Amino acid sequence: MVQQVLKRGGVLPERAGTARPTLRAMPPEPDAAVVVEGLVKTYDGRRVVDGLSFSAGRGQVTAVLGTNGAGKTTTIECCEGLRSPDAGSVRVLGVDPQAAGPDHRAAVGVMLQGGGLPGGARPLELVRHVARLHAHPQDPVALAHRLGLDDFARTSVRRLSGGQRQRVALACALVGRPQVLFLDEPSAGLDPQARIDVWDLVAQVRTEGTAIVLTTHLIDEAERLADQVVVLDRGQVVAEGTPAELTRDSAEAVGFSAVPGLDLATMRAALPAAVEVSEPTPGAYVVAGVIDPLVLSTITAWCASHQVMPQGLTVGRRSLEDVFLDLTARSAR
Repeated sequence: MVQQVLKRGGVLPERAGTARPTLRAMPPEPDAAVVVEGLVKTYDGRRVVDGLSFSAGRGQVTAVLGTNGAGKTTTIECCEGLRSPDAGSVRVLGVDPQAAGPDHRAAVGVMLQGGGLPGGARPLELVRHVARLHAHPQDPVALAHRLGLDDFARTSVRRLSGGQRQRVALACALVGRPQVLFLDEPSAGLDPQARIDVWDLVAQVRTEGTAIVLTTHLIDEAERLADQVVVLDRGQVVAEGTPAELTRDSAEAVGFSAVPGLDLATMRAALPAAVEVSEPTPGAYVVAGVIDPLVLSTITAWCASHQVMPQGLTVGRRSLEDVFLDLTARSAR
């Protein structure tokens, strides 16, 4: 795949004849646990959320993706009842979060981006306390063990690392067996093994029928966990669908690394007109379009004739990360 090239910040250019993910007007699912319609939120005269609509189904993971400032956290905070919309509506389990009572709030698990944990509390004591607030909680000791809290169970929250606080916050969000679970950057700061453990736990919670809405900067997290992906840019939904749907019509591409600043004019001249050649970041090259054996041999022959060794050459369809970069880079360009 071409992720190795495009993870450096590259974006495949637009070109005639290339399909791209399209924004679909998605009606709320009949069994949707979260329904957001026409949401607007303004700060200091600037709309950070601008007429945004999406829904999240029960027993599904809905990943909300976007660059910094795209409106992800504000949207989730409106769903959690932590912020009031300026316009539009939000319904969680059929209820406006701003008017929700104790029973409704007990059915919603929340993991805030900043944690929101009391600094003087100890992790296991805190999880036990939250468990006592619910009628049918999980076993807090077993959950703490599952999330690896044992090694620091008696250390005050203020002395924990960022990754350790993330695990405590996730335990507090899960212990009450919520019907809806909001996760804001759930694996931020976690080491690779802890991240996999969290992913496995989220997948298990989904199978139990919980609607999970998560924001993440990790596209591989969304690709692994999400049933539905909502891509935001400047407070608006720019694409929505399953990971397979968002990448289905993506162009094929060849990616390779070489010395920066190659003169690509002769390569472009040798390739079909519908194939695009670019250097999205210095030394990272992408040839995008319909990649057949003739196109591939033309690329390698050009490299050979110009004394260029194409390092890490990859061939494949664009990933969800490639599509995300393409969509969210449009406003920057």
